[in-house]
Amino acid sequence: MTGIALSTPRRRNRTWAKTTVGVLLTAVMLFPVYWMLNVSFTRDQDMRKSPPDLFPVHGTLEGYRTVLDQQLPYLGTSLVVGLGTVALTVALAAPAGYALAKLRPRGGGGLSFLLLVAQMVPGIIMAMGFYAIYLQLDMLQSVPGLIVADSTLAVPFAVLIFTAFMSGIPGELLQAAQMDGAGPLRTFRSIVLPMSRNSVVTVGLFAFLWSWSDFIFASTLANGGAHEPITLGIYHYIGNNNQQWNAIMATAVVASLPATVILVLAQRYVAAGVTAGAVKD
Repeated sequence: MTGIALSTPRRRNRTWAKTTVGVLLTAVMLFPVYWMLNVSFTRDQDMRKSPPDLFPVHGTLEGYRTVLDQQLPYLGTSLVVGLGTVALTVALAAPAGYALAKLRPRGGGGLSFLLLVAQMVPGIIMAMGFYAIYLQLDMLQSVPGLIVADSTLAVPFAVLIFTAFMSGIPGELLQAAQMDGAGPLRTFRSIVLPMSRNSVVTVGLFAFLWSWSDFIFASTLANGGAHEPITLGIYHYIGNNNQQWNAIMATAVVASLPATVILVLAQRYVAAGVTAGAVKD
């Protein structure tokens, strides 16, 4: 009994120590985010104070007013490109994942390997290839061109996620649908796709985040056009207003909000979708 009584305080002390270390590490990792918020509310004349204010003592909303005046078109373009990328990625990857998981086409293993290899190709190489193609097709500086380019990053990953998830769907359900006269397309639309909600949310989230944060394709294919995403908006803004750091950081805060909100709302679906296929009965 004495040994048990002594081990309990030790266990509690270890728990508190681990919790403290975890909180400290989290604070260190999140400090840049806090500093971004702090600077976004800081006045221009307080930027070069030494030491700097840890809190915006004389806060200002001037940076956010500048965002509303100058950055909304960039945010609108990013939103359109992100949603278009999600739609195109799901439309291409879901049927491909279903085919690889359940229809077992010839060469399916080789295709899966090629999808893995495709994710290793540097983005700048793909951007230069798209530039040469779009130059011939007159698609440079266009929203559809950005959607197609961003989808090339998301589709290989999406196909692998859909394949892993759909492999776990019981074959008895598909056989029952076939006995009722449903073909492969009807089975996919009425049974497989509704059961793959978690993987659809996961794929959509990652596709949106990739397109929202893309800079390589944007700077190569859309730079100087009428429709530029927010990554280029921030880039141009830094170059033209490198003294107004509160406006720059306010733009970064506003640009981070959509992705943050979507991630918080979809996190439980993402956890289920990413781990799909990892454990089999």
